[in-house]
Amino acid sequence: MKPFSIAGVQMRVSASTPNVEAMKLKLDILMNLYPWVDMVLFSELCAYGPLTLHAQPVPGEFEQEMCSMAAKHGIWLLPGSIFEKKNGRIYNTATVIDPEGSVVARYRKMFPFYPYEVGVTGGNEFCVFDIPDVGRFGVSICYDMWIPETTRTLAVMGAEVILHPTLTGTIDREIELSIARASAATNQCYFFDINGLDAGGSGRSIVVGPEGRIVYQADTNEEFIPIEINLEKVRRSRELGVLRLGQPIKSFRDRPVEFDIYTPGLKHPYLESLGPLIKPQRVQELGELQIRDETRLAHEPPRNVISSIRPFGEQPP
Repeated sequence: MKPFSIAGVQMRVSASTPNVEAMKLKLDILMNLYPWVDMVLFSELCAYGPLTLHAQPVPGEFEQEMCSMAAKHGIWLLPGSIFEKKNGRIYNTATVIDPEGSVVARYRKMFPFYPYEVGVTGGNEFCVFDIPDVGRFGVSICYDMWIPETTRTLAVMGAEVILHPTLTGTIDREIELSIARASAATNQCYFFDINGLDAGGSGRSIVVGPEGRIVYQADTNEEFIPIEINLEKVRRSRELGVLRLGQPIKSFRDRPVEFDIYTPGLKHPYLESLGPLIKPQRVQELGELQIRDETRLAHEPPRNVISSIRPFGEQPP
């Protein structure tokens, strides 16, 4: 099997100025230190930060610059993601570039972080791509992994490595580390979860192996994370089981039941009872939750509520 190495870049991200030149410098330094690295992965929205006012067309100038950097170093490159502007909509889009500097895939984040990442439209296509003589890779972005069906679908499509740029600066980062481990174990794959710093997140990037064990976990400082992977471990795990015990991918394949909850158009009374997808409001004394115009909001579709909130980066009137 051909050796293959992936380096995550955990770096500081500014929301007010572009980070593209810093990314290029980091890439140059990384490849000087670790010339054996085959692929480099940056964090979500690393290039321009988390404000939708920086949205731009894809393909565009940023993608062209990253294609040149991939060709310069002869590496596979996933330069995080940027906000893509297209047909009046904004998407959170990641690009996969090969060592010749050609785009081989683009992925639009399926699950924007509603009700916080408002103004962003979710994509509807999964992304897997093959690296000759190495294996199959899948792409997921940040909140996608909280919806486990996304990772499972990539695994069923054959992905042996999940590349997962993220931007998490919130207090649930500890939970995400658990999700990364669980995603790797239940789908028997490598999981590269690369976070940014400052406006790009709180760090603590993590790489997990196909049996749920931590290969490496970063701290809260800038780091290069070069890891050589062994896809034979994925194949052996999927053939013989996690720690030679459970075989979740085969069990899913051989399942004796169909999951009716996924039937298109089927209404689920319990889910409908949970109310609209909106930000929690202030909690009053005695633990009672008050939402202004609660009755009205409870009967409005979530999209109407979301559209009334200003998107990231939009200035108040």
